[in-house]
Amino acid sequence: MNTPHPDLTLSPEVRDALRDGRPVVALESTIISHGMPYPQNVATATEVEEIIRGLGAVPATIAILGGRPRIGLTADDLELLASSPDVAKVSLRDLPYVVARGAHGATTVAATMRLAALAGIRVFVTGGIGGVHRGASQSFDVSADLTELAHTDVAVISAGVKSILDIGLTLETLETLGVPVLAYGTDEFPAFYSRRSGFAAPLRSDDPAEIAAIMRAKWNLGIEGGVHIANPIPEADEIPADRIGAIIEQALQDMAAKGISGKDATPFLLGRIVEITGGESLRANIALVKNNAVLGAQIAFAYAALAG
Repeated sequence: MNTPHPDLTLSPEVRDALRDGRPVVALESTIISHGMPYPQNVATATEVEEIIRGLGAVPATIAILGGRPRIGLTADDLELLASSPDVAKVSLRDLPYVVARGAHGATTVAATMRLAALAGIRVFVTGGIGGVHRGASQSFDVSADLTELAHTDVAVISAGVKSILDIGLTLETLETLGVPVLAYGTDEFPAFYSRRSGFAAPLRSDDPAEIAAIMRAKWNLGIEGGVHIANPIPEADEIPADRIGAIIEQALQDMAAKGISGKDATPFLLGRIVEITGGESLRANIALVKNNAVLGAQIAFAYAALAG
């Protein structure tokens, strides 16, 4: 196994699994602190971990607690992240600041990827990745998730790009950055709440073992950077694209009226969409994360078998 970075604290469960070459699945923590209301956030985090364990893999939820990057959390840690108002939202640029100040931080996709890679974890499950924001030609608001995918050797399983973003420009940017984008079991790129986005999937794979082989081939060729696996939300749980589109437009107008931007934009939009949909979007969010956890565990197993 790769030797984890000395500045990380690994839980015994994660440490032993990495030492033995068993499958490990990284999980972000921003979804707990800034993505869902309490107590659904801690309940979902716990259920997702149990789904991964139930499939024989080891979950590694990642966060910063007391300035220390933690790989694998206890139930008390999850409760702290879910309920404390003093947990910062930490992207890659924020990592050294939060660590040096000895603060608590919930990691975004970009920060989780970097810490997972430092720990030697290759598979990471999230809800949806960030991307190019609408109006980015004026705001230059592009998520660090994209540049991290260009540089860090971790496979990211999500339900696609959050539909509050400019999906077309996000896919173009990922192509420019050389990031393979694989849609799982579909020819159309999924859009988080919806199975359809109107954009063709750049690549398709129907088999976790094939995805693991693609990951191994990429990194064996010395091509740095991640792989994005876009896993559509289950059909029974989706919000059709035409309906969620109108809701997103309303949320965007509300955000503009309040002058909210930057890293506060996504939490506001997701929360506002929950309000407008009467909780339907939250139920969809929970369903897609659990669905991604199943696929992530399957890919982690297949990759561990190849690496072994």
